[in-house]
Amino acid sequence: MSFAPNLFDLALVLAVSLQATAMAYLHAPRLKALILCLPVPFTLVSLSLGQPVDTSNLLGIICILTYVHLVRVLHHYGRAPIVVAIAAGVGAYIGLGWLLLRAVPITPRSFWGLGVALLAAGGLMHRRQGVRPEPGHRTQLPVWVKLPLVLALVSLLLIVKESLHGVATMFPMVSVPGAYEARHSLWTLGRQMPVFILTVVPMMMAARLAQPWIGIEGGLAVGWLVFLALLVPLVRDLWARQPGRLECGSTA
Repeated sequence: MSFAPNLFDLALVLAVSLQATAMAYLHAPRLKALILCLPVPFTLVSLSLGQPVDTSNLLGIICILTYVHLVRVLHHYGRAPIVVAIAAGVGAYIGLGWLLLRAVPITPRSFWGLGVALLAAGGLMHRRQGVRPEPGHRTQLPVWVKLPLVLALVSLLLIVKESLHGVATMFPMVSVPGAYEARHSLWTLGRQMPVFILTVVPMMMAARLAQPWIGIEGGLAVGWLVFLALLVPLVRDLWARQPGRLECGSTA
């Protein structure tokens, strides 16, 4: 499979690498989770692929939700090394994405039906998931060592995006290095996923409605406005149930 990077791919590598590196130097688990869930990769991969928002983007949300919780379960309960858990999660993402693309029709009806179902599931999880005390963690590697390592990893992950179409917009480019940096607080990372669903699904819906009139770029810009408008109250509500005392601990 040939791979010819474009300008959006280069912007993606830089932006995602900065996003993942920022996670490494933030101590508080809830801040790591917040940074991880910013839809920068979705935006830039969508622009790189040049494909309108459709059902395949929503299928990617199912895949990233599976990835995050599989890594948590394998590492915390299965006692798998974090690198092994992440590798298994990436494999599950690719395999599940491949299956969903072949099983789910990419139609307007499937987009709106799946979007509503995801919002209902996200709202239920947001209200019912509990809070667990987890230690903070901040990498001790200097940034001039950490950033090149993340750049190299994210560049390799770009190779798979072409074969997954819209599912690739949710590919865990940030979550692969991010899960490693948040390995002490994977529950808090998973706890952020309902907020991710409740903000990114409306973002995709707004982009889909707007893109026939103002193009993919304009539609994504409208989507970002919707995302930010929803993010603030949802994060405020989540953090009100997750006090700061849960964020003290490891800096090793």
